Amino acid sequence: MTRPITAGVDGSQESLAALAWAAREAVRRDRPLRVVHAWRVQTPELMETAVATGADSQAEWVHSAMTEAVGTVTRQHPELAVTTDVIEGPVADILTAAAADAELLVLGSRGHGRIVGFLLGSVGQQVIASVTRPVVLVRAGDQPASEAAGREIVVGQQGDPQDSADALRFAFETAAARGATVRVVRAWNLPPVFAYSPGSLKLLDEAGGLEPYEKKSLAAAVRPWRDRFPDVPVEEHVEMGSASQVLLSVAGTAQLMVVGRRAHRTAVGVRIGSVAHGMLHHADCPVAVVPHG
Repeated sequence: MTRPITAGVDGSQESLAALAWAAREAVRRDRPLRVVHAWRVQTPELMETAVATGADSQAEWVHSAMTEAVGTVTRQHPELAVTTDVIEGPVADILTAAAADAELLVLGSRGHGRIVGFLLGSVGQQVIASVTRPVVLVRAGDQPASEAAGREIVVGQQGDPQDSADALRFAFETAAARGATVRVVRAWNLPPVFAYSPGSLKLLDEAGGLEPYEKKSLAAAVRPWRDRFPDVPVEEHVEMGSASQVLLSVAGTAQLMVVGRRAHRTAVGVRIGSVAHGMLHHADCPVAVVPHG
């Protein structure tokens, strides 16, 4: 079965930008596009407008918004196979189920603070933390020109080679489809003295110091993907600092930021990790969050 690129729409400008991004990516990857509008009937106390409408009126608006959004996409990409689903029910559950059958799920994001649309409140965090497929977040201002030649696919790498393998795979596959360069970023900080062990000290000594050790680790992580995608240009970027700070420092030249994530369940809910959280809120380009393993 060919997995579709799935876009979630809700009528917001952010979700329409996500739909446009998903359509372009589906054409590049030669995959069908699935458009899902998940919604719940809004009761008067939950509605933002002063005038409440009934369930039938809300359903009519949802179907109308879907028709208009999909019509724009099919006019721009007449060759693209598009299917649509309007589903009433718990939004997070519907999107999570949609992602399970997708190559990737694309949603709209405001960033710079709270995330809106499908990502309002805990919905987006729940979806990102629960799905086993990549989720791409797109801003309302995203334009096809941002995917022009010269803008890179930036991906974060940390730990051992396998720790970021899924994010690296996604970044290289995307770059191959776009003819783009991949910039692989590894950030490092000075570890506390007590973190050193005889084994780690031996490795550092053999590498010639901390920064050469980090560069050697990055090269080892990237090597299999260089071999698998020999036509994709690669820049290896090692810099001292926090991962979020270093990634944001190069986000200005990125057409897509790719980060891995491990979801952490705590007493107050699901946490998706500080790096993914920082990119979703502050990176200007689309951000792909790729689950580990």
